[in-house]
Order: sequence, then C-alpha cells, then structure tokens
Amino acid sequence: MGLRIGSIAPDFTAKTTEGEIRFHDWIGDDWAILFSHPKDFTPVCTTELGYMAQLKPDFDKRGTKVIGLSVDPVENHATWSRDIEETQGTAPNYPMIGDTDLTISKLYDMLPEDEGENCEGRTAKDNATVRAVYVIGPDKRIKAMLIYPMTSGRDFNEILRLLDSLQLNARHTVATPVNWRDGDDIIIPPAVSDEQAREKFPEGWDTLKPYLRVARQPAD
Repeated sequence: MGLRIGSIAPDFTAKTTEGEIRFHDWIGDDWAILFSHPKDFTPVCTTELGYMAQLKPDFDKRGTKVIGLSVDPVENHATWSRDIEETQGTAPNYPMIGDTDLTISKLYDMLPEDEGENCEGRTAKDNATVRAVYVIGPDKRIKAMLIYPMTSGRDFNEILRLLDSLQLNARHTVATPVNWRDGDDIIIPPAVSDEQAREKFPEGWDTLKPYLRVARQPAD
C-alpha cells in the first residue's frame, strides 16, 4: 500500500479490550495515536504500555485518543495488563487491539501481505516490524509515523512534543525548529508570504535569512 504522511489512515473493524470498534468512527473528530507491539509479554513493550497509561491524561488534554495493537488475542492482553500494572504501577487505560489475523498489521505496512493469516506460532522476532507509532488527525490522515526496533523503548514524551507541533501547525500554519517545546519561538514557513505573515504576526518577526523567519508562538 505504501503509506506516507498525508495518506488516509486505513479504516478497519477490530476487537479490542474495550469492545469492537470501527477505527474511523472511534477517532471521530479527535486526533489519535495508534502504537503497535510485536507480541504480548515482551519486556520493552511492557514498560511502554505502562508509561503511556501514565501519560494518557496529557493526551486527553490535547483531544487525542490512544489505542494500542498487538498481534495476540484480546484475552492475552487482559493477562498482560495485570503484569504491566504490577511492574510499572499503571495498567493500560486505553483500548488494545487484538490483531490475530494480522490484517491491521498488513494494512499499515508493518507486515508484508504474504506473512500468513494467523498469529499462532509466531514469535516476537517474526513480528519485529510491528513496532510503529502513527499520529492521525481528525481528517483521518496520517500526520507522522515513527518505527522502532524491538530493543529500543519509544519516547512518549517526544510523541507528545511532536503532537504539540502538529496541532500548532494545524491551528496557525507555522513550523517548529529543532528541540522546540510548547511556548518557544516558531518558524514562519516559506509558503506564508510576508503580507500574510503581517496579518498573523502583527508584532513582527526576525528575518535571519529570507527563508528563515522566527516569531513568537501565536496564542490560541
């Protein structure tokens, strides 16, 4: 399928730990984070799922729904959830998809089409590429994608920072520089003319180069 930034996020129906969902309907008018895991009861993912649960209120504040995916059955997720709470202090407080027939993993280009149709007998190594993060906008388009190896835990604080940048751009058509944090100065994109910028930034901006204009972050 060749998913890219700007592609429509593939829709699907799936069983989750919170009942059956239709993905696009579940997103509704919100933003969404879909993050996947190669198998239940894997060590690095156990730490990630617990930390994401701790951060969920921060995603809620940003109008963003969180959903996880593993190729194992939903029933296994429930048992894994108890391990996560025991070791990480917080159980998943968001739905977890059971992708037992690998349909969603294939839809999202995490596994090739000829990879089989059942999770039975598959190891975490077999599913190593099912370890991605998709940030999806209310328009159901993919805004960002991140792919990690099994040995490297994902930084969900960075995903929050990325989400802040994407949502700021959606509201104000601005770009954010290296290491930007909410409240820092922003960049006026080259596609925004000086005339348009004067309307958006009446306080002005600093022109470091004709293509690099820096201004204060606009207030919402």
